[in-house]
Amino acid sequence: MTGEPGETIDAFHRGLFHVVQPKGRGHRSGMDAMLLAALVADDRPITVADLGAGAGAAGLAVASRLPAAEVVLFERSGQMADYARRSILLPENAHMAGRVSVVEADVTLRAKARNEAGLPDESFHHVIMNPPFNDAGDRRTPDALKAEAHAMTEGMFESWVRTAGAIMVPGGQLSLIARPESIAEIIDACGRRFGGIEVTAIHPRDGESAVRILVTAIKGSRARLSLRAPFIMHEEGTHKFSPFVDDLNNGRAAYLRR
Repeated sequence: MTGEPGETIDAFHRGLFHVVQPKGRGHRSGMDAMLLAALVADDRPITVADLGAGAGAAGLAVASRLPAAEVVLFERSGQMADYARRSILLPENAHMAGRVSVVEADVTLRAKARNEAGLPDESFHHVIMNPPFNDAGDRRTPDALKAEAHAMTEGMFESWVRTAGAIMVPGGQLSLIARPESIAEIIDACGRRFGGIEVTAIHPRDGESAVRILVTAIKGSRARLSLRAPFIMHEEGTHKFSPFVDDLNNGRAAYLRR
């Protein structure tokens, strides 16, 4: 589908929901967002916070797959927050529109400022995040909207995970997707806030290096870290997704914690 000039309306989960996204600029969601959403496996009535939600693809994927989930999309960029609001209002998303909302806020705020911005303490069962993943030393894109979404800042994981810990109920689950080189920073940021960390490496094909990691952790847990069996994205010699990854990408399955 096509939207207004400079944007597209893209189908996810085999057309079960749609997202309005910028075309040729800004961050466009895809496989990463769907894998992140698959980490939320909870059929109870739950509240979910999507930090740095962009146009809302990951949070909308959670709401689409889990009919008892209430999702709040937190996004600092006014432009991307507007895409998220418009995505919610699409007729194709009417089945979940009443359970998804957008809050324009900086997720790195602290204490009183964070609460006043709409990030209340101990309010969410799940927090998901796909933080910016490009190192500050990488070549910067001239697209300011994309640069804001992709460029890491010093202490970024610490500030994002700190917010996740503050707004999450005890026993709640943190879920994120990141580059493998960020694993040490993520574990350090979890510190004593989170335990039971589970890390899954994502490899394009068998024998190729990992390009992403999926991480889940539980607030207040003292369980040890575990490395799970890796995901192999594509069948050998092809661009076809492996069956389980295809199920995750299309909302037919969730990635359960051990």
